[in-house]
Amino acid sequence: MTTKKEFLAFDLGAESGRGIIGTLENSKLTLEEVTRFPTGIMHVMGHYHWNIFRFGEALKKSLSVCLHKHKCIPASIGIDTWGVDFSLLAEDGSIIGVPFAYRDARTKGAMEEVFEKITRDRIYHLTGIQFMELNSLYQLYAMKKANHPFLSIAKDLLFIPDTLNYMLTGIKKTEFTFATTSQLFNPVKQEWEKELFDALEVPIGLMQDVVKPGTIIGNLNQYITAETGMPSVPVTAVASHDTASAIVSIPATDDEWAFISSGTWSLMGVENQEPLINDLSSKYNFTNEGGAENTYRFLKNISGLWLLQQCRKAWMKTRTYSYPELVEMCTTAEPYFSFIDVDAPDFVNPADMPAAIADYCKKTGQPVPETHAQIVRVILEGLALKYRHVLDQLKEVTGKKISKIHIIGGGTQNHLLCQFTSNACQLPVVAGPAEATAAGNIMMQALALKEVSSLQEIRNIIYQSFALDQYNPRDKEDWDKAYKNYRNIVL
Repeated sequence: MTTKKEFLAFDLGAESGRGIIGTLENSKLTLEEVTRFPTGIMHVMGHYHWNIFRFGEALKKSLSVCLHKHKCIPASIGIDTWGVDFSLLAEDGSIIGVPFAYRDARTKGAMEEVFEKITRDRIYHLTGIQFMELNSLYQLYAMKKANHPFLSIAKDLLFIPDTLNYMLTGIKKTEFTFATTSQLFNPVKQEWEKELFDALEVPIGLMQDVVKPGTIIGNLNQYITAETGMPSVPVTAVASHDTASAIVSIPATDDEWAFISSGTWSLMGVENQEPLINDLSSKYNFTNEGGAENTYRFLKNISGLWLLQQCRKAWMKTRTYSYPELVEMCTTAEPYFSFIDVDAPDFVNPADMPAAIADYCKKTGQPVPETHAQIVRVILEGLALKYRHVLDQLKEVTGKKISKIHIIGGGTQNHLLCQFTSNACQLPVVAGPAEATAAGNIMMQALALKEVSSLQEIRNIIYQSFALDQYNPRDKEDWDKAYKNYRNIVL
């Protein structure tokens, strides 16, 4: 590869979104952030929402900046976001209201009510998806139960990246990796599961045709080109679930690895060539989410750096910390002071995260961390020990040999967590790239335009393009003892 190609990735997360130009030249990828804009959940009249219209405005502004400031006309544009959330469209194609956010409490108790209509076991064997109240299945049920007027007038359902693609092109499609996060899609039959829609009494006609990642959806429509000046360039359905994009850019050279996509959430798993749906995967609540090039991400969602982010937010009322300061500070705290299950319901969306951690330690009969350093250490150790627990389950369910862990995403910059993960799991950790999601987004655009030919070629390019850090396990006896205590208290 000697030609130079530029692509534009929009990577939207729970706190912020970014426009990133990716330049592919001589089998190397470079990234340049050109815009950053807040996303953030809106709290309106007791409910949590995403301001999809503000996202659309941010994308248009980014297109203008890309063209006029950076003199870049990208070969393609791609969008990825978090999973499960969706918009509803009316008969005339207008977006109805603003989408609910996955942390909204309206789905509390929804899973158990849905199980009365169709059993938990049946749902799992139809979808292979981890049970979480935030899944699209339970969001739809909550709207149906409440007789929500938006659902009664909706003609189409579009997930968040689908909605943004629609705003840019006017074309309604759903991308495969995102469809699989919904718990509404059957990965074996490769179609929306009618049995689930019948159980919810929601019309399956709301759903769109599903396209594979690396499919060109269409071009920027006339309204976008007129407003931004950007020519009518292609918009590609990348692996639009952000974790799927991140997994694309794992710099793996063999197949004996597990991954952790580390950010607000931690997604830990392995890559399979087909869904793995059986009684043991159901017992351990593993999920089968679609990946690039007909792969499946067999993984578990773990509440990741969300706890640390929320503690920092609470402490900012009296003191502003950078994340490196928090990490450095906690190195002075006593190790294995207390143990928490980072996935406990207590930590989903508490008003005060430090207080929630203190209350959890009290009710489990443990010492209560009081200093900020102690709390940070308890969080990071809790994450690393949860990774050990999930690793043990992965080995049992898949029978795979796992000789290293690839950590990708923003969490790679937390060097202490990377080292703790290596220590807890007693495996080497390869960390990087930090910009895994944007890199994967861009490389799937390159695949759509036939600038690369395979997933392995993509991973070879990523390996050559980014600096990687390696961590080797230490203090085996101490971490084994800590894990034993963690299991006794937490599990």
